[in-house]
Amino acid sequence: MSTYPVAPRVQGNPTPHVGPNREAYEKLHLETLGRQSDAWWAKTARETLYWHRDFTTVRHGSFENGDIAWFLEGALNASYNCVDRWAFKHPEKTAIIYEADEPGDSKEISYGELFVEVCKIANVLKSFGIKKGDTVSIYLPMTWQAAAAFLACARLGAIHSVVFAGFSAESLRDRVLDCECTVVITTDEGKRGGKTIATKAIVDSALKECPKVKHVLVLKRTGKEVPWTPGRDKWWHEESIKVPAYCAPEIVSSEDPLFILYTSGSTGKPKGVVHTTGGYLLGAALSVKYVFDLHPNDRFACMADIGWITGHSYIIYGPLANGVTTTVFESTPVYPTPSRYWETVDKYKITQFYTSPTAIRLLRRLGEQHVRKYDLSSVRVLGTVGEPINSEAWLWYNEHVGRGQCAIVDTWWQTETGSIMITPLPGAIPTKPGSATVPFFGVKPAILDATVGSELQGNNVEGALVLQNPWPSIARTIWRDHKRYLETYMRPYPGSFYTGDGATRDEDGYIWVKGALTSALILHPGVAETAAVGTADEQRSFSFPNVCFSNNPTSLGYPENSNITKDDNTALVRELVLQVRKVIGPFAAPKKIHLVPDLPKTRSGKIMRRILRKIVAGEGDQLGDLSTIAEPSIVDIIKAKFAAETRNS
Repeated sequence: MSTYPVAPRVQGNPTPHVGPNREAYEKLHLETLGRQSDAWWAKTARETLYWHRDFTTVRHGSFENGDIAWFLEGALNASYNCVDRWAFKHPEKTAIIYEADEPGDSKEISYGELFVEVCKIANVLKSFGIKKGDTVSIYLPMTWQAAAAFLACARLGAIHSVVFAGFSAESLRDRVLDCECTVVITTDEGKRGGKTIATKAIVDSALKECPKVKHVLVLKRTGKEVPWTPGRDKWWHEESIKVPAYCAPEIVSSEDPLFILYTSGSTGKPKGVVHTTGGYLLGAALSVKYVFDLHPNDRFACMADIGWITGHSYIIYGPLANGVTTTVFESTPVYPTPSRYWETVDKYKITQFYTSPTAIRLLRRLGEQHVRKYDLSSVRVLGTVGEPINSEAWLWYNEHVGRGQCAIVDTWWQTETGSIMITPLPGAIPTKPGSATVPFFGVKPAILDATVGSELQGNNVEGALVLQNPWPSIARTIWRDHKRYLETYMRPYPGSFYTGDGATRDEDGYIWVKGALTSALILHPGVAETAAVGTADEQRSFSFPNVCFSNNPTSLGYPENSNITKDDNTALVRELVLQVRKVIGPFAAPKKIHLVPDLPKTRSGKIMRRILRKIVAGEGDQLGDLSTIAEPSIVDIIKAKFAAETRNS
């Protein structure tokens, strides 16, 4: 596949942090690896963050022992780093652009205003008895006050556990019980896409089985009357006027937990991934600076939800730790029109824009006329996250949004990594649509033979993706289940961190996470969506569920999905294999392709690949937590189809 050069320099833009070429990147990357890099990490940590107490030990521990720690003697406060030092320096500077669901309700919040709100809510939590080491559950939609809630917890040294505000009462209940919190922060209702969500009612339902919760702090978002439990439920605005407008930050150890974030578990119980203060904050701050070429006057927009790790790292902690303007986007890309993203970019002169390939594909289908009329010249970097982006969507993004003038960064990382692991870097790395390209600083990826665990050397190889060098923002444990942490990430391939993903390394040394195969498949006009998962018992056997015919299947003479014959299936599978061989190379050709009518997804549209992995591994009766799935019936359909095709193969 052809490479695309780094974006052309535009007069007046700041000089990129990394450049001017791949050789410059590789020299810097080498400085960040291994024990010899401690001096670089110490210098960078001190330059990036404010330490109330300095450290002498840069790193400790190993994957083998599962005891990784960074900046051990150091002490700091995440809230101070994200708010105070900027509020003291330039209190009038915009900290948060709050783009509300209805465009007319939007506003900008200064660092000075954010400082006061964070301090007040921290004092409210104090009045509820919250102190260092306590846990607080946050079930808030995309309001700017959600950022204040995160930072208020961090100010006290409390551990926040944010739950995506689209999750069910059962999912919320399970997470509240697991982290044993006594306080939940929520709203009366949420707003999204012109619709209201009964947020408080969901909380009330969840808390029927959570007796340890003593206080519910409720933000008034819509003002609609909601059920109320006297003594337990308190209004945010009423409580905040009772307390002082300053709260001294609690200075915590670098290794003290900052937050718990739950991911769906494969054994029925969600995993509470724990991130610590110093290493996580450095990873978020450093990655947003270099990956998005962030400079002091930039206005950064990540369109994720705060309930996911992307929102934690690239809406709140990363941008604010750099003292720039960030964006909290409450609405959807198509409300009230499909121009909403581009209106926002034009209105606020956004300089970096970060969204999902799913959103880009949706907007591409709706047509470039919704982009064309807006001035997007302020944007320098366009990013994607959540899954690899297919070539057609990448090219559309480049041409119609970036207008050939922006760097495009296709980022790969996970909840457990805390920050971006593999990514192009503006000014240095030519890009390939669908490839995450090269590792970030301190990251050493390797591709292993999935059968025997040996590392595959050289290029044009494919196997299990692992990370071999500890980095600061790695999750330290699973909440109160360190054994599960070790078994999930450290034991499968001793001496490495197991990502659970597969990957290829192409002829140029670029990494293609297994989703790259789906990027190649989706170029076919008969494909709507794909997902790739590997099997444990075969070196190269991948399943691509959900190769749909919803995108104009008649262009190749295929009948509608309900009438597809066995011969049609065989012909299409053959074409898809050839497609992968052509786009990526023969080494990446899938061994198994299964055609199904839909994929298991969360309500936010994220494909639940761990369900597919279980089905492929013959563990379809052990699928674990399914409470977040949008359409549960599709699981049984996929299981039946996979079983039938496996028997007949």
